[in-house]
Amino acid sequence: MSSAKIAVVTGASAGIGAATARALVAAGYRVVTGARRVDKLRQEMPEGVTCLPLDVTSQESVDAFAAQVPVLHLLVNNAGKALGVEPVGGATEELWRTMYETNVLGVMRLTRAFLPALEASGAGHVINVGSIAGFEVYPGGAGYTASKHALRAVTRTLRLELLGKPVRVTEVAPGLVETEFSEVRFAGDKERAKTVYQGMEPLRGDDVAECIVWAASRPRHVNIDEIVVRPLDQAAATMIHRREAGD
Repeated sequence: MSSAKIAVVTGASAGIGAATARALVAAGYRVVTGARRVDKLRQEMPEGVTCLPLDVTSQESVDAFAAQVPVLHLLVNNAGKALGVEPVGGATEELWRTMYETNVLGVMRLTRAFLPALEASGAGHVINVGSIAGFEVYPGGAGYTASKHALRAVTRTLRLELLGKPVRVTEVAPGLVETEFSEVRFAGDKERAKTVYQGMEPLRGDDVAECIVWAASRPRHVNIDEIVVRPLDQAAATMIHRREAGD
């Protein structure tokens, strides 16, 4: 049997999740990935990666997924989404509920399911992919920022609860990353999504994946509590340097 460490990456069918899974394979991990779009997941993953269906908003789906991974060293809770840009006064309750189910309760479900295996490994690690929206707010983003603030609180609480146990806890909080994120937020409007990154150079999924692998590869006595990573062109959620065409 291989002695390689085993990692789970959720939301791995695109973007940060897909990049993280590939980076962990390159770092020597045996990787198990989960996503709702299993066909796309299989297209994105290199040979040897296990691709399983996973809907983090469903306890039944999480249970079925976890049952297939009895041994685990690293859990990367990446599945998450932003939906809509309506102000609080015009908020759509269903969108807020979906974000909370995915970004907060989904992380709780996966973490709860895998904590026994992570502790049993003797060197477990939970890495939650958060956002700068976990400590900044902006108009039209209340539903998303509320969920990411909650995720940050869950992560920091988990770190306290696991003190003395062989499980590290990290949050990686990126700024603007060019993935499907904005396209999902704008309900599939590709042109509108492009404007988010117009005139600036955003992060790529690989940039965030590199941070995740770095945190995971520290010696087992070293806990990286938090990594905040932004594009050079972004100083805050709403402070972005944009160049004119041709600059």
